[in-house]
Amino acid sequence: MELNATEWLAAVYRWFNAGMLAYIAAVLLFYTALFAVSFRKLRRERGLKPIRYGDVLQSAFAPPLTIIVPAYNEETGIVSSVRSLLGINYREFELVVVNDGSRDSTLETMIAAFDMREVRHKINWTRLGRPTMPIRAVYYSLRHPNLFLIDKENGGKADALNAGIQLSRYPYFVSLDGDTVLDPDAFLKVMKPIVEAKPGEDIIASGGSVGIANGSDIASGYLREDGVRLSRNPFVVMQVIEYFRAFLMGRIGMSRLNLLLIVSGAFGVFRKDWVIEAGGYETNTVGEDMELIVRLHRLVKERKSKARIVYVPDPVCWTEAPETANVLYRQRTRWHRGLYECLRAHRAMLFNPRYGGIGFVAMPYYVFVELLGPLIELLGYVLVAWGLWLGDVNVRYAALLAACMALYGSLLSMGAVLLEEWGFRKYKRPADLNRLFVFAMTESFWYRPLMTVWRFWGLVQALGRKKHGWGDMTRSASVLNRPGSGNDFPG
Repeated sequence: MELNATEWLAAVYRWFNAGMLAYIAAVLLFYTALFAVSFRKLRRERGLKPIRYGDVLQSAFAPPLTIIVPAYNEETGIVSSVRSLLGINYREFELVVVNDGSRDSTLETMIAAFDMREVRHKINWTRLGRPTMPIRAVYYSLRHPNLFLIDKENGGKADALNAGIQLSRYPYFVSLDGDTVLDPDAFLKVMKPIVEAKPGEDIIASGGSVGIANGSDIASGYLREDGVRLSRNPFVVMQVIEYFRAFLMGRIGMSRLNLLLIVSGAFGVFRKDWVIEAGGYETNTVGEDMELIVRLHRLVKERKSKARIVYVPDPVCWTEAPETANVLYRQRTRWHRGLYECLRAHRAMLFNPRYGGIGFVAMPYYVFVELLGPLIELLGYVLVAWGLWLGDVNVRYAALLAACMALYGSLLSMGAVLLEEWGFRKYKRPADLNRLFVFAMTESFWYRPLMTVWRFWGLVQALGRKKHGWGDMTRSASVLNRPGSGNDFPG
C-alpha cells in the first residue's frame, strides 16, 4: 500500500524521533559513565597520603626539561615572563623562547635584558622532516646558561614550537603559551606520572587542568594560593563550570582508559623522540595541540606499543577567559574549526579495529558528540517544530522530557563543581561556590543554546573551507601581567 505525502512525512518524523531519543540516551549514559570513573579516581587519590612534590624534584629519575615559549609581539611582558620561568621549581631545565617574527621590539628587549649573544655553530633544523619558516638567528644568554632565543620569520604557534623542538637538548619538552600563569609546582605535577611510571610503562605525554584566572590575584607571574577568586562576569563564570566539566569529568575518564585525545596547548609535557618520529606539530590547522595527540595515539597503535598519554587532575596553570560575547564567539568557532580539521585528517581511525578504543570510543565520541553535536541538537529543535506541525507531539510529554534533559545537564555541571570542591578546594569563598551552583542550574537555558549556535557556525565555516585567522584575544591588564595571543585549544 502506497503512503500519501502526509503519512510519509509522519513516518519519517517517527524514524527521526526514535533516532534522536537513542542518541540522547547514549550521550547521557556516556557522560554518566565518565562522571563515575572520574569520581572513583578522585576518591582513590584523595585517600592517598599527601603528595610530596619535593620527592619528584630530588628524584634521580626526574628527566631534564626543555621549556618552549612561542612569543609574538610580547615586548611588554616577555622579560617578566622569562624571569618567572627561570625561577621555576625544577631540578634541571633549559628555556627556549621563540620570537615568531614579532613586529615590535620583542627581540631587542630580550637581547638587552638577558645579555644575549648569537650562537655561531651550525644547528640541525631538519630533524622533524618538515621545514619551519626561515631561522634568522639563535642567541644564548651570558647571564643564564640555560636560556636561549630563536629569532625566525612568522609562521604561527605550531611552527614556533617545531623550531624550539629542533633546538632543544633534553628528552622531554614543555609547550607553554606565553600568557599562561603557572602553579608553583606545575612542572613537578605534570612530571610526577613520568617519574613514578612502573617498569615497562611508557608515558609519552602528560597534561593537567587549566584554570581561569579572571578575578584572581596574580603577582610576579604566579597566582597566589589564597588569591583564587571567581569573576562576576556571567560568561566567565560559565566558562569556569565548563572547564570543570571538561577537565574533571571528561579528561579524567578518558585518561583512565588511555583514550585522551587532548592535552591543552596552554601547558603540556611531551617525550621528544616520539614527537620527532610523529613529525612535530601540524602547521596547517588551528587545533595543532589536539592533532598532535591524535597522531601520537595513531603512532602508538601502529607500533603496537603500550605507551600512554596521561592527565593529571591537579590544576597546573591558569589562563584568561574571554569576557565578551564577541571574543567568546570567535574563540569557540575557531576551536570547532580546529576540531573538524583534526578529525578529518585522521578519519581513517574512525571505527578501525587497528586503533582499538581510540577508533571505537574516543574518535566516535568526538565526531558524533563534540563535532556533530551542535548540528544534531539544532535538528532536535527542528524536529519538535515539525512534530507540532504534524500534530504528532504530546506537548506535556515533550515538555516533561525537555525539563528532565535540562535538569540532567544542570546536575552534571553541578557535579563537576562538587568534584572540584571535593578534590581541590581552589574556590574557598562561600559566595564563589554559591554563584557557581546557581549558574550551573541556569546553563541549559541560555549558555548551552548559545554555544550550540556558535559551534554550529564554526562547523559551517570549516565545511566551507574558508581561511580564517586566529583573531585577537582581548586581554585585561587586571587579569594577566603579560599580553598573549589567546590561541589555546583545550577542548
